[in-house]
Amino acid sequence: MITYKRLWQTMKERGITQYALINRYHISPAQITRLKRNESVSTHTIGVFCQILHCQVGDIMEYIEDTQ
Repeated sequence: MITYKRLWQTMKERGITQYALINRYHISPAQITRLKRNESVSTHTIGVFCQILHCQVGDIMEYIEDTQ
């Protein structure tokens, strides 16, 4: 499973709010909702977040193996 928990931590460290993502960087609220729910997003979207936050992919997402 892919989790985006690191995204929220990285945003906090960089001082970027969800409000800023929507209004300054024109990220759609639907994309933010998908990330909050750990749903799939495109690599393009991940790239945009890396550019906005000046970070690497690993600072945004993490793979956690399902133990079921």
